[in-house]
Amino acid sequence: MYIKKVETFILRVPLGEKCFFSSQCAFPERNSLLVRIETDNGIYGWGEGGQYGPAEPVQACIEYVLAPKLIGRDPLDKGILWHEMYNYTKDFGQKGTYIEAISAIDIALWDICGKALKISVAQLMGGRQRDSLEMYATGCYYRGDQYLDLGKTLEELRKEAAGYVDAGFKMLKVKIGLLSVVNDAKRVKAIRDTVGDEVGIFVDCNHAYNAHTAVRMGKYLEESNVLFMEEPVIPEDREGYRFVREKLNIAIAGGEAEYTLYGFRDFITAGCIDIAQPDITVCGGLTEFLRIRDFATAYGVTVIPHAWGSGIAMAVALSALSSMPLEPHTAHPIAFQNEPMIEYDRNFNPLRDELLVKNISIEDGKVKAPQGPGLGVDIDRNVLEKYCDKRSYRE
Repeated sequence: MYIKKVETFILRVPLGEKCFFSSQCAFPERNSLLVRIETDNGIYGWGEGGQYGPAEPVQACIEYVLAPKLIGRDPLDKGILWHEMYNYTKDFGQKGTYIEAISAIDIALWDICGKALKISVAQLMGGRQRDSLEMYATGCYYRGDQYLDLGKTLEELRKEAAGYVDAGFKMLKVKIGLLSVVNDAKRVKAIRDTVGDEVGIFVDCNHAYNAHTAVRMGKYLEESNVLFMEEPVIPEDREGYRFVREKLNIAIAGGEAEYTLYGFRDFITAGCIDIAQPDITVCGGLTEFLRIRDFATAYGVTVIPHAWGSGIAMAVALSALSSMPLEPHTAHPIAFQNEPMIEYDRNFNPLRDELLVKNISIEDGKVKAPQGPGLGVDIDRNVLEKYCDKRSYRE
């Protein structure tokens, strides 16, 4: 069996009035890049990358640099191919675009290997520990001009948070960092007062603060019993991360903007985080995620992958989490405390909710992990055509 064809697809969905904001940017569209790798015997695999910024650079890396090196190669040699791609590009691509491109390719190769061997990616990663995953809702973004009117904002936030609890979510993540510390603290308190003490609350700062301001914000968050604070400072500020972690009684999370085991090695050994959040479609794919996961576990750092993008990205995260071993000290699995959980963004996302032939579902308050060989999912080609903005291929 050998690789015959490598295709890429840039997908875009304008959001219009459904646009939303984090502390750093607006989200006027849903976009991503899918890669489809096909073998000479007709087996194909799907991967995803290109979520961070424009997808065109990732597509160019695959089309002009990496795909020509894959044609004619055995996809079962996925580990060898990963190192060849990384070693060929590491002089100029240790982080960012090239690693995203390698991630997308690597995921597609794992999908092919699972299909060829007639087993799931979860089994390839060590075995399926669970068929469904505990979930937390990511929502409570800033929307339109609403956030400028704090009274209206708090009213809408209460309704939104209550809706997540009614939908079966026992944990939710709130966006902060766009307003003043005092006003964002009011946002979080309004949500806590609405959902009660039994619902877990996390916050995502999207690296809005310097270390001093992050600690000031964190003191308010402690009063609302927030369980983790994500990306309190910019990804480059290792000392700031460590300072914030030392000053607060809240778990510190980060890593969605980090790449490869080397990046997470430095991030973890510097004492920056309690929770590592590698995005598998960004950090180096499933091959690299396994190394990051095991390294983090050795340092007692919890791993909760960042999950964003299409149904492929969600299937990848579910495959990885369904194979996650229980921690050595675990007697009774408890969500967040010692049992893996999946991030489930609650904003409008047809790339996740429409793209797959059989879309990922929520059952009994948990996200069902796909069944079947490889990733266990396939693309609806009609939906792919509907949202495809640009494609390329090599064979």
